[in-house]
Amino acid sequence: MKLKESVQTWLLGSINDPIVKILSSNSQLTKIQLETLLIDVLSDSLSGKQLKYDEKASLRLISAQISRGAFNRTLKQAKENVIKSIYTILLLGYLGILEGTTLDPYLAIANKLQTYLEALKSMPDRDKTCTESLKVIEIIREELENSLRQLSDPSEAIV
Repeated sequence: MKLKESVQTWLLGSINDPIVKILSSNSQLTKIQLETLLIDVLSDSLSGKQLKYDEKASLRLISAQISRGAFNRTLKQAKENVIKSIYTILLLGYLGILEGTTLDPYLAIANKLQTYLEALKSMPDRDKTCTESLKVIEIIREELENSLRQLSDPSEAIV
């Protein structure tokens, strides 16, 4: 499989994952920024070499070619949004807003996410997995989706 096909297949799988959809819709990243950031971070490892930005730009899911400059601007915006999100968390922690029980629901979700990822990684062969494992993973995924939807409700937010 060509690099572009494998990257785009991986991107589509990631972006269409129900948990990624919930998390990204409530994040500071646009869909294009997330896609661009994923390409930047993962394309080098998938290709086995460091790619130039015009090569990375050609890996985008959209059919129209974008320039290296447009790719770089979108990547810069994505990275700025990630940094701003981290600074927001640091600011809220410094001001004492993220103390005690206010973080408990978010930490519980983080632990569920970790359990879900470990369950996915421990599956030996997704095509031949037993139905019991698939049921457990589906239950965890549904719990995560429900919990994430509840936390994304502004009336439930910590601030």
